Amino acid sequence: MPVTIRKATTADAALIADLSRQTFYETFAAANTPADMKKFMTEQFTRDALMAEVGAPGNAFLLAYSDADVAGYARLREEATDVAENSLEIARLYATAAMIGKGIGKALMQACIGFAREKGKISVWLGVWEKNERAIRFYAAWGFEKVGEHDFMLGTDRQRDWLMRKWL
Repeated sequence: MPVTIRKATTADAALIADLSRQTFYETFAAANTPADMKKFMTEQFTRDALMAEVGAPGNAFLLAYSDADVAGYARLREEATDVAENSLEIARLYATAAMIGKGIGKALMQACIGFAREKGKISVWLGVWEKNERAIRFYAAWGFEKVGEHDFMLGTDRQRDWLMRKWL
């Protein structure tokens, strides 16, 4: 199936918030306790907070479609960090569970890299849970290399994310 990517607008805020919550839960619920998932989803990853990200300065969202169905999304951030100068963060890149393995991640990654190049960035970087082996393999295949680590709180569980960077 052909995949199309489009840049989201503020009119897509509710769609992105719902898609964010759906894909995060699909990806991580089985590997975490129900209590930690509930705490994270109700306190940190709320629909209102996610909707506020859309259109906020330094944020861009890309939506992936398979035919007319939304199949995934990416959140890009341009804010300065200690990870990499003149770099773009791929803050989220998710496909719905039904669309994993159907080229959605590939199309989104191509679009993210293209967006970074258009902005004149010299690298892209991201954080990925150290236990998310499928995602780590995907990023490594795209040329991302581990450059550091940081903590991520999921509910009450302190988890470690790898920081990975790809030079453009």
